[in-house]
Amino acid sequence: MGTRIVSRQCTLCEAHCGIRVTVEEDRVVRIEGNPDDVLSEGYICPKATAMGALHHDPDRLRTPMRRVGDRFEPIGWDAAFAEIGRRLRQIRRAHGPSAIGMYLGNPAAHSSSVMYGVLLRAVLLTRNFYSASSIDQFPQEFAAWRMFGSNVLMPIADIDRTDRLVILGANPAVSNGSVTTMPNARQRIKRVRERGGRVVVVDPRRSETARLADRHLAVVPGGDVHLLLAVLHVLIEEKLCDERAVRARCSGWDELRETVARWTPELAAPHAGIDAETIRTFAREHAAARTAVLYARIGVCQQVTGTLVHWLVNAINAVTGNLDRAGGQMFATAPVDAARYGKYLPMGHGAWTDRSGRYKSFRSELPVAALADEILTEGPGRVRAMITYAGNPVLSTPQAGRLDAALESLDFFVAVDMYLTETTRHADIVLPPVSQLERDEVNLLFPVFSVRNNLRYDARVFDPPADGLEDWQILARMVTELVPLPARRISGRIMNAVFERLSPLRLTALAVAAGPYGVLRRGRSGLTVAKVRDRPGGVDLGPLRPRLRSLIGTRDRKVALAPADFREAVATLFDELPAAPAAGSGGYDLRLIGRRHLRSNNSWLHNVPAMVKGRDRCTVLMHPADAGSRGLADGEAVTVSSASGSIVVTLEVGDEIRPGTVAIPHGWGHREPGVGWRVAASLPGANVNLLHDPAQVDPLSGTAAVNSTWVRVSGR
Repeated sequence: MGTRIVSRQCTLCEAHCGIRVTVEEDRVVRIEGNPDDVLSEGYICPKATAMGALHHDPDRLRTPMRRVGDRFEPIGWDAAFAEIGRRLRQIRRAHGPSAIGMYLGNPAAHSSSVMYGVLLRAVLLTRNFYSASSIDQFPQEFAAWRMFGSNVLMPIADIDRTDRLVILGANPAVSNGSVTTMPNARQRIKRVRERGGRVVVVDPRRSETARLADRHLAVVPGGDVHLLLAVLHVLIEEKLCDERAVRARCSGWDELRETVARWTPELAAPHAGIDAETIRTFAREHAAARTAVLYARIGVCQQVTGTLVHWLVNAINAVTGNLDRAGGQMFATAPVDAARYGKYLPMGHGAWTDRSGRYKSFRSELPVAALADEILTEGPGRVRAMITYAGNPVLSTPQAGRLDAALESLDFFVAVDMYLTETTRHADIVLPPVSQLERDEVNLLFPVFSVRNNLRYDARVFDPPADGLEDWQILARMVTELVPLPARRISGRIMNAVFERLSPLRLTALAVAAGPYGVLRRGRSGLTVAKVRDRPGGVDLGPLRPRLRSLIGTRDRKVALAPADFREAVATLFDELPAAPAAGSGGYDLRLIGRRHLRSNNSWLHNVPAMVKGRDRCTVLMHPADAGSRGLADGEAVTVSSASGSIVVTLEVGDEIRPGTVAIPHGWGHREPGVGWRVAASLPGANVNLLHDPAQVDPLSGTAAVNSTWVRVSGR
């Protein structure tokens, strides 16, 4: 076969950086950045180099597996699907459709097969649908829905044209952007400064991004909401906004002014951990910048005030004239323009709840914080069967250790995954899709949130094995198995034939052809998937353009600056505000936050030797003053405890974190029996989500609040 080079993208995180994969015979020998890629321009991070190792990993499953006692054995595809269909139909018939739950993991969004995941969820007719969105982005979606009339309208930071970039609760130098897809974010941030702009990072830790900034504001964990309320107070009280322009495009100006009237910098300062004069300077400089943008992400999503913070971010951008403006917050024009049609999608907020009545549905799903109880609590409506697709919620969600027991108690559990993970080890049947390098596809989701309009093609590097199935084929077969008798024998065959004709790639080709750049609108010069396939670096479709007027879905077609439920939440926050910041109770005196490493974004990568070699990465980062006062030394094993649980990790002492705060990365904890990845099991780390109280949630969106958990750290 010789040597060949295939151009595609790395699909391990939202950046989807362009790569060139060099293959000799049947082995990946090199992965490098593609300089022709229209978005990443040759940049890659270490994760991209792991795609070959994932493909060749001997621990990756290649055939369906069935649990027999405490071990797994191979099973044929037809036999697996027949058993899945029989068991799921039996449970649905006996207990109703909502007795079957489904969890969609983050990696599903990195494949066009996700559309078949949505189809399976629709066919199940279950109310017990959950996804990773309720652990990492619901506050952004909720704020967008209430302000712009559509959860799809999460604004993008136009980093390439801004004069002032403010980043809260995000670390794009490591993540390369999320809900603002910006490959090579490190270089993009540097360019802001090179053209005379300013970069400010608000984070309890002097992160990799903060080290690139002009200024780092070490906010108290959970203090972002106080900071932003005070910033809005200054902007309004000092008349730093063009009130006439704001009223022309937005509703709720008077209500917003009333809401923030009491939030002076002096009131907010002790709760934000930033002095009053710094807050005033921040507001004045933001208003004075020619263009400016606030960008917030997962660090503030995972707080009890996550939705409020994202509302305030959007509101500040709006009142300073930086919404829907070059250099501010903008909205992409994607090849399949989901933003244009998002306002027609029902959000179903509160259409149903979990059985306790506490958690409301949003975006037609329930927050994952409710999942363990919905399985373990006896009574009508209990979840008795689960389907998980590309997720590891045992490690990625706060369940106080109860999800293991919950999954083990199920009558039936089927997982679509490449590995036997901490979650899928409980499954009765595991269905492994082919690897990322064995499929052709075009991702339509991330262009909706990219900093530049584009479309790129993922070329297949290897032909899939004759008995291998892609994600969508697995999900489609499960759909046909749920067809009721006696129609299944006939309808199933017809549906399978139809699905084979309607692969995600073919559906994508139709959607692109009908999209804003497609041949059905622009004639022969228009965009097609075939044309994109012939451009190994993708197609650049130009910079973002102002377009909110055509997208907004509010009744009056204005931005809602002060939704009533947000104002009520701020009033409650004020009423419950202590006179001075309070320490944790029960001897828990440190606030725990998360942190991300460049070589890790999901647990799959922990089985790749190159991604886990070197020093221990599952550590608790602590300020030297906090370590000294406790008699703790760098490198020693310590116990981190909370009211919900305790873990043992290695201590890492460093002055880049604010005193009174500690940080531990998520996604570790591979010491459980029955996992199928040997490298990960040899370097297990600890599951930080055992420390978080699943009852701590953002009351508006239901998102689990895993930032700002009170803990204590002690020697062993």
